[in-house]
Amino acid sequence: MSDGRTFVRPSALDGTALLRWGRVCLAGLERRREEINALNVFPIADSDTGTNMLATMRAAMQAADAAVVSAHSYRAPGSAVSAHDVAAAMARGATLGARGNSGIILSQVLRGIAEAVHGGPLTGRTLREALARASALVREGLSVPVEGTILTVLDCAAGCAASCSNPALAEVAVAAADGAAEALGATPSQLGVLREAGVVDAGARGLVVLLDSLVSVTLGETPARPEYVRGEIGGLSGVDVPDVAEPGPHFEVMYVLTETDERQVVRLRAALAELGDSVVVVGDGGGSWSAHVHCADAGAAVEAGLVAGTLSAIRIESFAITAQVGHTHADIAAGVDGVAHAVAPVAHAGLVADTVGNRGVVPDGGVARDRAVARDGAVVRDDGARHAAIDARGGLNARGEPADRGVLAVAAGAGAAALFEAAGAVVLGGDGPVTSAALLAAIRRLPNREVLVLPNGALPAHELVAVGVAARDAHRDVLLLPSGSMVQGLAALAVHDRGRIAVDDAFAMSEAAAATRWGSLRAATGRALTMVGTCESGDGLGLVGHDVVVIDRDVRTAGLTLLDRMLGFGGDLVTLLMGRSAPAGLADELAAHIVEGFPGIEVTVYSGGQQGDLVQIGVE
Repeated sequence: MSDGRTFVRPSALDGTALLRWGRVCLAGLERRREEINALNVFPIADSDTGTNMLATMRAAMQAADAAVVSAHSYRAPGSAVSAHDVAAAMARGATLGARGNSGIILSQVLRGIAEAVHGGPLTGRTLREALARASALVREGLSVPVEGTILTVLDCAAGCAASCSNPALAEVAVAAADGAAEALGATPSQLGVLREAGVVDAGARGLVVLLDSLVSVTLGETPARPEYVRGEIGGLSGVDVPDVAEPGPHFEVMYVLTETDERQVVRLRAALAELGDSVVVVGDGGGSWSAHVHCADAGAAVEAGLVAGTLSAIRIESFAITAQVGHTHADIAAGVDGVAHAVAPVAHAGLVADTVGNRGVVPDGGVARDRAVARDGAVVRDDGARHAAIDARGGLNARGEPADRGVLAVAAGAGAAALFEAAGAVVLGGDGPVTSAALLAAIRRLPNREVLVLPNGALPAHELVAVGVAARDAHRDVLLLPSGSMVQGLAALAVHDRGRIAVDDAFAMSEAAAATRWGSLRAATGRALTMVGTCESGDGLGLVGHDVVVIDRDVRTAGLTLLDRMLGFGGDLVTLLMGRSAPAGLADELAAHIVEGFPGIEVTVYSGGQQGDLVQIGVE
């Protein structure tokens, strides 16, 4: 050791030692990142393999560190965290935060370790098992295995570890690392694109870094490896081989898949293989899967995932854009915390994820409401539900022609559906939950070239992004608007004008939705802890947005208190959308409370018929 201390070779690595190995891996990948990026010519020469592997390992270590902190909060003081706890957390973090082909394969190396150390620490024997299992997992996850890549090198590492005669952990690690390094040097002879560029496989180079890091932790010495320089490998020393962009897939699509099973995953892998290449679908062993494909139709790839399960962490990157900006975008996304950030990808959906997720309470910004409402005093009632007090606008485009634009609104309850229909929207309704597949099918049924979607809180942001990506194509533009409730959707629809261009129309509608404070009155179905205390079954719950702000034993009192809270910020118009189970006389009582307590504020009452919410309240 450089500090004069004698290194004691460990016979096994526990959880703490695996964390140390992970940190050594991070340091090694950081040092070699540019070298690995420069080697990246397969499957796409986008110079980001080093960055992707580093980002994936960072995600793994963040998950492991969080698992250790969580474990220490309930374990006895001084008790150690097991190797399995750490390795399983690393595998899960890497799967959820995987970047690129290489990152997904790296996650399977970690999963192989996690499964091998289920009953104890990492030893020479379990390291053999881990590499063999990782090799099998990677081959299982690939639709078309290609030799001369990280796949081949991982196989060789596993084979050399298995044939090592010395059972000591350090010796097995050395055998695996040296076997991988030798196989790495042979990759140009196995894959023509590597030979032509004078490089070894970039992902395999990253794997050698991981194995060398294991040698460092177990042996106390880091193996000396050459710096693999582009153009100096495979007999092409001094030759500058230009990158030639060949026609092929235009997008890299990645997402995390949950709420699925092995059968669906097999079908997804086959479906993605029909759409493109570089298909990898792998799991973390705990119910989450990471999918990757290079294809020309990003929407179809996302749609295939929607059929298989629930999607999140969707990333869609254009190879054309990547080629223009190099790996700068990847560096930015990985440089903060190593977690895959869905920044550029969601732009393909015509939707920014932060916008969809914006369900905060926004005071009225003074947006004009062009409502054609026949008022009786201060209160407008519509118990028939077919006579909506909203002006559904037609319009002409800039050329004086009817605009080819439709609005699709999600609505719960027959009365609410009738309101949206009367305002000119096509309605996706029903009392049950709306699925991503149902929303996608409804969009595709519309004949319009431009489609504005009012989700009205029916789906979470990541599912809306997925639907938007899948629905858009060369013949249809889809814009999903940030309406978190039906009352916000009604406010947005009130300013809809097909005479404007789509972007301006969507902006005005989004602004109207955001300027509508919304809340709801419900009856608690059981005992639960909320941010304002514990409620009991039957209690009245007043919510602003998604947060409970009022609890009262009497539902009516809870509703009155909720109105006081919401109108304390001011307002010009209150919309009450009454639910199917609203108590008799509640609408009159709430409307009278507003008229008496807040003079000048107009009240509109509709029969919505929705389940769950006794009342939805919108304040404009």
